[in-house]
Amino acid sequence: MNPRGMYAIYRFEIARAARTWLQSVVSPVVTTSLYFVVFGAAIGSRVEQVQGIPYGAFIVPGLIMLMLLTQSVTNASFGIFFPRFTGNIYEVLSAPVSYLEVVIGYVGAAATKSLILGLIILITAHLFVDLPIQHPFLMLFFLVLTAITFSLFGFIVGIWAQDFEQLQIVPLLLIIPLTFLGGTFYSLDVLPEFWQTVSLFNPVVYLVSGFRWSFFEVSDVPILVSLGMTFLFMLLCLALVWWIFRTGYRLKS
Repeated sequence: MNPRGMYAIYRFEIARAARTWLQSVVSPVVTTSLYFVVFGAAIGSRVEQVQGIPYGAFIVPGLIMLMLLTQSVTNASFGIFFPRFTGNIYEVLSAPVSYLEVVIGYVGAAATKSLILGLIILITAHLFVDLPIQHPFLMLFFLVLTAITFSLFGFIVGIWAQDFEQLQIVPLLLIIPLTFLGGTFYSLDVLPEFWQTVSLFNPVVYLVSGFRWSFFEVSDVPILVSLGMTFLFMLLCLALVWWIFRTGYRLKS
């Protein structure tokens, strides 16, 4: 192990986010605040409660997950894509650091940035609604687990993408739609039975549901199922990352 090399990658990625703090922090917080205003105030005035919870508070876990997923994928994918785009990836691969250290450096930095953003949005949410957290340690665990899992997924996307257009396809056309359809703004109970069954094939449902349970002890699926599905997706991502470095897929092309 070469912790200095791993830390150098981590520090560089964190410093890059600090240089672009308006885009990395301010923009997502402002966007989420607009969601609170539009959905919490406009729709909340007509839908007072969902599962016994004020609507403005009910949507908070889903909105945090929306930003956490998109930022984790975006940060990690751009972090590894940019050195591939500029050709600096060869310096990283030839440096005295293992593949594991490379992954920890890039994924760790992306997850850290996403966690900081998620906590800022959580604090911001308290300015709009009264937000109890029944299980704070479980809430933090879910945040960390989700940030790491989707940073791994973003790392895979960054290696798969061949241009900036492909880099943006997954967050825009996959992550955001799945999150909107994953119970962010509603409970699955309001859907017809057929669409409830279809929704269970959406992996984001388990993330939003489990995260919401840590706040209010209400969820669309059991909490243990949510944790199990999240761990399963993380293991799949780890397996794909191992395969990428094992085969050199697009790393040296």
